[in-house]
Amino acid sequence: MLGGYAGGQAEYARVPFADVGPQKVPDGLDDEQVLFLSDIFPTGYMAAEACNIQPGDIIAVWGCGPVGQFAMKSAYMLGAERVIGIDRFDYRLRMAREQVGAETLNYEEVNVLEALTQMTGGRGPDSCIDAVGMEGHGPGLAYAYDRFKQAMMMESDRPVALREAILACRSGGTISVAGVYGGFVDKFPMGAIVNRSLTIKSGQTHVHRYMRPLLERIEKGEIDPSFVITHRMRLQDAADGYSIFNDKQDECMKVVLKT
Repeated sequence: MLGGYAGGQAEYARVPFADVGPQKVPDGLDDEQVLFLSDIFPTGYMAAEACNIQPGDIIAVWGCGPVGQFAMKSAYMLGAERVIGIDRFDYRLRMAREQVGAETLNYEEVNVLEALTQMTGGRGPDSCIDAVGMEGHGPGLAYAYDRFKQAMMMESDRPVALREAILACRSGGTISVAGVYGGFVDKFPMGAIVNRSLTIKSGQTHVHRYMRPLLERIEKGEIDPSFVITHRMRLQDAADGYSIFNDKQDECMKVVLKT
């Protein structure tokens, strides 16, 4: 039988093309519940899975946007005892608390490294997930440094969240990078990775690999991914929807376009 390849963390599993092609929405589920199986739900889940979560683990997630929300929810589904979400927008932090059950930190109000150290008894989180990526924002000189280097075309990405995740993680822990990076970063704390035996995992999401098992989790009632939807708009209003999301207006988390 002809087959395709669905990627895994360390290996590739051979699956028939028929298993990854268009599928009918199962009875009892609506379109919005399965819509995010095509991208952001698998992205967040793969980020959490890369952490090899063990019972009792504490997971910190930088970025409480849609991918970060799914990463936090997935961390709980995979057995984390505590999940800590880090962002600066109150509506995102509120969703993380109310819909996911996470503890939250506003990085504009607290020193994240100090707060995580205190919250974890001095150890640091067992794993840290960067769900921010190349357009990271942060207070202080480090962020100003990145912006200056970008303006001078000496650096392509702003690895604010990635640096902080590496420095926060406990010795022997894992850094899972779901955020997109497109080029070069500066001031990368390689010494922390080597001296504290950290593992970094990343990669483009293997959506086909996760589509069926995550659908089963939805059918079992373990998660309803539609909780991230805050706006529903007509297809012809897509440009307005993007502007609302991009400019962080009206507490917009995710826009669904309908004909």
